[in-house]
Amino acid sequence: MSEPTTTTAPDDRGPRSRWGLPEIGGNARFLTAGAIDSLGSGLLFAFQVVYFARTTSMSLVQVGFALTVAQLLAIPAPALFGGLVDRFGPRLVAAVSNLVAGIGFLSYLLAEQFWHVAVLGLLVQVGISGYWTSYGSLVALASTEDNRTRWFGLMQALRNAGVGLGGAIAAVVVGVGGTGWLHWLLVANAVSYAFASWLLISWRPVPQEAPAAVADDEAPAAAKVGYGVVLRDRAFLRLVAVNFVFVLDAMVLSVLLAIYIERTVPGIIWLAGVLLTVNTVLVSLTQTSVSAWVERHRPHRVIALAAVLNAVAFAAFAAAGLVPGWLAIAALTAAMLVYTLAEVVQSPAVSSLSVALAPPALRGRYLAVFQMLSWNVGGALAPALFTTLLSWGRVWPWAVLAALSLLSTTLLSLRAAPAPTA
Repeated sequence: MSEPTTTTAPDDRGPRSRWGLPEIGGNARFLTAGAIDSLGSGLLFAFQVVYFARTTSMSLVQVGFALTVAQLLAIPAPALFGGLVDRFGPRLVAAVSNLVAGIGFLSYLLAEQFWHVAVLGLLVQVGISGYWTSYGSLVALASTEDNRTRWFGLMQALRNAGVGLGGAIAAVVVGVGGTGWLHWLLVANAVSYAFASWLLISWRPVPQEAPAAVADDEAPAAAKVGYGVVLRDRAFLRLVAVNFVFVLDAMVLSVLLAIYIERTVPGIIWLAGVLLTVNTVLVSLTQTSVSAWVERHRPHRVIALAAVLNAVAFAAFAAAGLVPGWLAIAALTAAMLVYTLAEVVQSPAVSSLSVALAPPALRGRYLAVFQMLSWNVGGALAPALFTTLLSWGRVWPWAVLAALSLLSTTLLSLRAAPAPTA
């Protein structure tokens, strides 16, 4: 297949700032809603296990198992939302999804038993899945083809900053506040999701894709098309497979890093927090500038470069387990820097290409498959996979991740044009 080309000559591009930012125009409400969603995600990941452990009679293991059940049950949720995005548009679906997540958070106040946590955790996960299934289509509304990569870079930078801030707020509340503070944190989070929902409903995208042309020419055919057309699109499924590997790579930070450091260099578990902070700050500060560079290069080459950088980073992580003392700290630090570079290179490239390969009338379904088979499945699989590999030996997780990263580069012959809708 021919190489994908999503770039034009620099002189033909839309306005850009010195920092590589896209033209924001009238899309500030979308940016704000995205920041609120990221802040809520940071609060969720850092706080919900502690909340249920403190406010219910459940053991830590029971809480973890209940939340895992919720996440597993939510894996198919994007399949529901994809068709809704194609029919009603991403703004409405994302807004309703935020309301669902907010109601779920508020309902946590009523949770007392295992099944309460599983059901309400599922409600929150479904809401989050609905937002992220709509996310690529929302960016497509705010952007044009020639600045879409920069838009994805900006949203990724906001996401990292929001998740980091949310985690910090949760840590302060858990550290200095009592159970009452945790309850108020839930209420505040639910209110923030409701506000984000209003922002999305009231947002009028600029520039806006021509909905009339899509509705008149493609919507009738799209309404009769199920997910079969997506699952027959081999080029798109190759991209999904590549992103599945990147999802496993991304889960290193939340699942593997701390326990690996604890077992590799006892006594410096604090280094995990430092490295996570370094990653968050660097992504937030450099993502938009790197995205402007990414936009000028063929996406499959940029994605392959990111995969190779990840393999190098994982080799350095593995080396930290084979060398003594200060050399291990140096190896871990170098690994995190290369890993972060891979992250800021691949994220906007993969996201932009996923939108480019999806026919506009079926974009909801395409991105639902992308979300479900890479992010949802990868996120659910990573904890069991990493802990099993780590039980075999400290090098095994990194060796498997490095091998998968290098193998993923063989899947990157992707077409430039979207598939037909029928």
